[in-house]
This record gives sequence, C-alpha cells and structure tokens, in this order.
Amino acid sequence: MKPQPRQRPLGDFAITPAMLRIAFLAIPVGMLGAVAAYLLLKLIGLTTNLVFYARWSTDLVAPGSQHHPWWLVLGAPIVGGLVIGVMARFGSDKIRGHGMPEAIEAILTGGSKVQPKVAVLKPVSAAISIGTGGPFGAEGPIIMTGGAIGSILSQHLHLSADERKTLLVSGAAAGMAATFNTPLAAVLLAVELLLFEWRPRSFVPVGVAVTVATLLRAPMLGSNPIFPVTATAHIPAEATLLAAVVGLTGGLLAIGVTWLVYRSEDAFARLPIHWMWWPAIGGLIIGLGGLVEPRALGVGYDVIDQLLTGQAGLSLIAGILVIKTLIWALSLGSGTSGGVLAPIFMIGGALGALEGQLLPHVFPGFWAMLGLAAVVGGVMRSPLTGVVFTMELTHAWSAALPLFVASVVAYAASTLLLRRSILTEKIARRGLHLTRDYSTDPLETFFVREVAELGPQPAATAKALLAQGGPALEGSATVRHAAFVFATADGDLCAVLEDGEPVGVLTMRALLVPRLHDITEEQVRERHLGPRRRPAAV
Repeated sequence: MKPQPRQRPLGDFAITPAMLRIAFLAIPVGMLGAVAAYLLLKLIGLTTNLVFYARWSTDLVAPGSQHHPWWLVLGAPIVGGLVIGVMARFGSDKIRGHGMPEAIEAILTGGSKVQPKVAVLKPVSAAISIGTGGPFGAEGPIIMTGGAIGSILSQHLHLSADERKTLLVSGAAAGMAATFNTPLAAVLLAVELLLFEWRPRSFVPVGVAVTVATLLRAPMLGSNPIFPVTATAHIPAEATLLAAVVGLTGGLLAIGVTWLVYRSEDAFARLPIHWMWWPAIGGLIIGLGGLVEPRALGVGYDVIDQLLTGQAGLSLIAGILVIKTLIWALSLGSGTSGGVLAPIFMIGGALGALEGQLLPHVFPGFWAMLGLAAVVGGVMRSPLTGVVFTMELTHAWSAALPLFVASVVAYAASTLLLRRSILTEKIARRGLHLTRDYSTDPLETFFVREVAELGPQPAATAKALLAQGGPALEGSATVRHAAFVFATADGDLCAVLEDGEPVGVLTMRALLVPRLHDITEEQVRERHLGPRRRPAAV
C-alpha cells in the first residue's frame, strides 16, 4: 500500500517554504538573465558593425542605414545562414527556430532541462543571424538563453520538474524584461505563453527575477522607454471605435504571416538537401529583399521608432509592410536563428501607419501603435501582452483603451479563422498537444461529500476498507484532491469520513461528476425569465 498523501486541498496555494526558496533562487537567475540580454545586444551590435561597416563597435546599428555594395547586402545573409547551419548540425539543433517554441518544448517534454551548450550557442547564432542582416528580433534567442540559464542552475539542485520550470521561465522573462525594459509585459508573456498556470508558486519567483533584471538594466542599457511617444491625454471616442478596424486588419495580417511562415517551412522540408543548408537559402531570400528595401534588414529598432513617432514616409511604410513581411516569414521557415517579436512590431507598426494615412489624426504614431498591438495579439495569441508591451515600449499610457480594443479584436479574428498560432502550430508539428486556455478545474469546485455514495451500506463498506488499511478522505476535501489520492494510492475506492467517522465511499468514476456538470453548464441552454416555450406535443 502506498503512503497516503496529506489531505491538503491542492487549490490552497498559500505561501510555502518551497515557493520562498525558488523565489530566492530567482534572484541570481534574474541577474544572469539581465547580463545575458546585455551581452546579446552588444554581440548583435558588434557583428552588424563588423559585417556592414568594417569597424569595431558594439552599438546597435541598422544594416541599411547607409548604402552598401550589392554583393555585401546579398552575400552577408547567405554566409550568416551557412554558419548557422553548421552550428546547428554540429553544435545543437536546438538553436534552430525563434526560441519560444523550443522553450515550450523543453517545458512540456524535457522536464524543463536545457543543455548547457544551448546557453552559449543560441545567442551566438542569433547574433550572427541578425548581424548579417537577418530580419529577426533578439527576444526569442534571449528567451531561450535566459531559460537555459534558469534550467542549468536548477539542474544542479535537488528540485522538482515544476520548480525547474519556474526557474526556466524566470530566466526567460528576466531576459525579456532586460532587453525591452518591459517588466510587466515580460511577466504577462511568461503567464500567457510559458507557465501554463497562474499560481503563486510560479508567479512570485518570475516576478522576483523580472524585477531584478529590470533594476540591473538601468545601469547597463538605460531606463528610458525604447520608443518614447508623446501622447495626448485625451483619446477621442471615435478613435477608440476605429481601433476595431485596425484590430481586424491586424488580425487578418497575423493570419497571413502565420500561414506564410508554415508554408515556407513545408517548402523547405520538401527540399532534397540536408536541413543544414536551409538557412543559407533563407539568407538568399533575405539578401534579395535587402536589395529592394535595405531598411528591412536587421532588428530594425530605428525603423520601429520612426513608425511609432510618425516620422516614417509612405515609401518606407509600404516597403516594410511588404518586404519585411516576406523576407521574415520566408526565411524563418528555413530554421535559422532569430526572434519574432521585433519583426512583428515593425510589420504591425507599418500596417497601422499605413491605415493612419486615411484615419483621423490623434497624435503622431497613434495608429502605428495600434497596429503593433493588434499584430502581436493576433500572431502570438497574447492580447494582454500586446497591449502592455506597446504601452511599456512607448509610455503612451493614455492609449490603453484603444490599444486594448485593437489587440482583442485581432485576437478574436485570429482564433476564429486560424486553428493554431505561430507558436502552437510548431509545437503541434512536433507531435505535442498544447492548450492555451485558462479555466477553473471543475474538480476544484466540488467537495467529496457531494459526489460520494453515502448511507448505511456505503458506510459499512468504508469501515471494511479502513480495516484493510485503505486510504480515507474527509467529506470536506475537494474532488481534485481526491483525484490526487487515487493517483498516488492503490485501488479505485476510498472511504469517506465526517468528523473522523466513516459515512460512505467514493468511487473513481465519481470524479467524472464535476466534469459532467461543467459540460452541462457549457452546452445546455435554458430560458429562466420571460415567456417560456410550450412543451412539445406528444
């Protein structure tokens, strides 16, 4: 007989010594995450300067900010892709992709264990990819790098898989917060994309790591918003209503780019050559696009800033919307290394800026901000992250409501018209199932006494079970706790006690009662007020 677990309802998530211990460990994880973000940004700047400007500098610069020879624009991404392919094949194939699906896969199937070499190879490969002109962001690689830091630390300690997950996500969120100076968005991203729960045991350590990383960012990279916007205090009501238009078009664009990424991935998978060579082909696509619109190359923070401050011209807006979308989506399917958020920022900002040519003026960059939030909400299926990210990037707090409208409408359009997001589709293609829905467990809302068999005969059966050493449950325990007891003990029958006395038994099948109740509440429609339908004729 297995030992009977403590009868503490699993829904009681009080502060525990274990949670405090993980929160304490999150402090060094947050520190290392901030340092990793700093080093990654400097490494991207160094690579870009060496490749495109032949100078030794770690400042972030845009590859297309001045004229370059055509052979450099065309050839640099190809060479970068070749290097990444070799690193992936002979180093670790975990560096392929944009980081977030890889982090999710490590959580779902790998027990939140990441190989130490990934912590080195991922940022180096991302710096090479972006520094040679790749139209990607630094956030995906820093999520994987920061997550690897948290995972490596946890693997040296005596921790559970859930505790390793918490430290992995703490490192990922810390890196995000330090990269963009967006602590609230980093925590929301962790909750909406990585944790798969909202509990104190994981939320508190992640919050600690993000706070530490954000505080350390100030002396290393500054504390000002990355894309400061001068917003008006009052947003007209009609602008908030028109935000739904931007949200709808942003959702449709999100669907289009997601479809394009995976059609590209399918096309590369059909090539009769080893996947090591795919990033070089993706580099060729990037180079060709760079010849048409050089500003589409690299991270593009300078372009995002122009879009969000209303300084981008129509030709740049159109060029980014078309060329950036194509080269990013098509090259990402090649399995190269680079993130998705910065490109989404640029593409969404360009969409909003284009629509802003026709919509009423509110303040410079207003519609670009809405486009950014909408496309993030639609592509990532993270509407709250899209809103908070935009506000923290710009500090345009007065635009919260129209940003919310745009992001939610885009999210609704994406979920209605597209089966999976850019993240969950990749996970599904690896044979895994991932749900992003958060809801109350129906087993948590019922007590054992409500679903147990009570009465003289069941009570007699309970006494017999206790005489044989079988487990027992108090009637006040939740059905979720009962499921835990069944999972950790032998048998499919438990004695039910009230004030220490056996009063009945609980069968394993009774665990389905709350689920049936949940299905009934979801699917059965009834009218309780107003005229009622006449009974159907017999």
